[in-house]
Amino acid sequence: MANRLAAATSPYLLQHADNPVDWWEWSPEAFEEARRRDVPVLLSVGYAACHWCHVMAHESFEDQATAAYLNEHFVAVKVDREERPDVDAVYMAATTAMTGHGGWPMTVALDHEGTPFFAGTYFPDQPRHGQPAFSQILQALSDAWSGQGEEVRRVADSVRAHLASVASSLGGSGLPTEQVVTAALDKLAEEFDPLAGGFGGAPKFPPTMVLELLRRDGSDRSRHMLDRTVAAMARGGMYDQLGGGFARYSVDRGWVVPHFEKMLYDNAQLLALHARLGGGGSSLGERVARETADWMMRELGTAEGGFASALDADTEGEEGRFYVWTPAQLTAVLGEDDGAWAAQVFEVTAAGTFEHGSSTLQLRHEPEGPGAQRLVDVRRRLFEARAERVAPARDDKVVAAWNGLAISGLVAAGLLLDDQAYVDRAVEAGELLVRVHLREGKRLLRVSRDGSAGRHAGVLEDYGCVATGFLDLLQATGDPVWLERATALLDTALELFRADDGGFFDTASDAETLVTRPRDPSDNASPSGLSSTVHALVNAHALTGEGRYRQAAEEALATVTGLMERAPRFAGWSLAAALTMADGPLEVAVVGPAGRERDALAVAARRLPGAVVLVADGPSGDIPLLDGRAAVDGSPAAYVCRGFVCERPVTTPDALLASVGG
Repeated sequence: MANRLAAATSPYLLQHADNPVDWWEWSPEAFEEARRRDVPVLLSVGYAACHWCHVMAHESFEDQATAAYLNEHFVAVKVDREERPDVDAVYMAATTAMTGHGGWPMTVALDHEGTPFFAGTYFPDQPRHGQPAFSQILQALSDAWSGQGEEVRRVADSVRAHLASVASSLGGSGLPTEQVVTAALDKLAEEFDPLAGGFGGAPKFPPTMVLELLRRDGSDRSRHMLDRTVAAMARGGMYDQLGGGFARYSVDRGWVVPHFEKMLYDNAQLLALHARLGGGGSSLGERVARETADWMMRELGTAEGGFASALDADTEGEEGRFYVWTPAQLTAVLGEDDGAWAAQVFEVTAAGTFEHGSSTLQLRHEPEGPGAQRLVDVRRRLFEARAERVAPARDDKVVAAWNGLAISGLVAAGLLLDDQAYVDRAVEAGELLVRVHLREGKRLLRVSRDGSAGRHAGVLEDYGCVATGFLDLLQATGDPVWLERATALLDTALELFRADDGGFFDTASDAETLVTRPRDPSDNASPSGLSSTVHALVNAHALTGEGRYRQAAEEALATVTGLMERAPRFAGWSLAAALTMADGPLEVAVVGPAGRERDALAVAARRLPGAVVLVADGPSGDIPLLDGRAAVDGSPAAYVCRGFVCERPVTTPDALLASVGG
């Protein structure tokens, strides 16, 4: 018999709808029930593509005896972290503070006010590797609640005070200077892994925002770190060498074995980065960008025009089963000669790099000459054979922020790789967000599924990423409606999310009250709400000339200068904004009759790091950057400006690059 989660919109919650656990969704009613029964709340947070979430569900939440104890002694609440990032952020901060680490599944015991007094992550069904069983944890928590109430209250009060102090001490110290950015780049160089690329040791996550910072910096040192990391990721096992797209992270230092789930937010950002590299002449960048864009549209595209959140790591109860190969499997598909050749090219060995003698596919050295065409044929045949395997499950909810990132990635690919199909698909996603997620033209809802919006309000990252996506659509299409939509979202962000010190909270002022109002400016796998909003504000200022957007961006960056100094790996996107704002961003209007000459100017302009570029037939009063811009003697011209202080118009790509010191 299904529980309350049967009515949820989240695919993750629906995965637990048949559990014997009497789950509640996060709601005031759940806490009221806990008060009525005088029992604690057991909060479990995860997401659909999470491997260990599946393991804990199978071991404990599907177990009748465990569920019976949980139902009798707790009110059990299940949360999809992707649907409620605000709830996740608050309790992940508590879990990290209480245990020294975090992760999912997250398991937290709460009092009736929502304050945690115990936190952890995965617990096994039996005592294992020094960990107690989940059932033992439940019994100890229930005993503490009923017999040690004073100690429970003391711990809860301490955690509440800690969360409040963390939220109020970001360590801002004024607008980041050139010296701050330089020092951050120096620290990144110290943490760089010269052998394997990336930063730090295992596990390794794609440092996409840091890589974009390095691209914009453009120094020899930054370019080396960028090129080494991009090649290591794209040629390793973390990249799907058959179907395109990146897994969430590598469990090892060398990018060989991934955690196999594939997330929209990772791939959207990596698509944009590789498209920019490909547009700058990198053949690897162009190939990976096209393959990743095609994978996103093929595997994550929804019938309504948006993009689903993720593909699962597991198939048939095993992580990675869909993606890995043995030499015998290669031979079975390709025959002896091609099978042996493929094993050598993709580094598939008898010993294997993964479990049960299987290997991920790597492409460390790409064949040239006749081998290049042979590789194309082999990849096609393996891809077709793999399609017969049981495919990973898809989390098909549409998240506003991540679709904003997807729009930006597809626009970059479409404009820099000259493929209108990518731009058209980005427009389709933008229209879905407007049609389903946007309310009254200025408020966003976080998620939708099958074209129906969920009830949860958008958080700051939704506003920042969607506004940025809409501004990218303006640059791709020239349609001023995207400017109107983007600035409406930014005005809402400034009205409802801004803090007294100029920074931003992650939830709106009229959002549900939690134990503390979440405010985390650090980038993680995707840009923080603050850094994504800063980029949107900077671009909006470049396009409109409205100084309030620039001022808001500067004031927000000033609150995270301390983070840039302490932990630049978690401030890459804010640092990229600071670097762009130091003497820019560049604002380029390319105006004149369509044709080769205008296209050449547009290509040159779009290759400038961090540039905001508009292309039009003539001047437009609807878009301030185009106001008064006209062709020169009938020929297309580029107007290059910084802060609406402009150079004389130029008519050739060489002159355009010369005007910016390129």
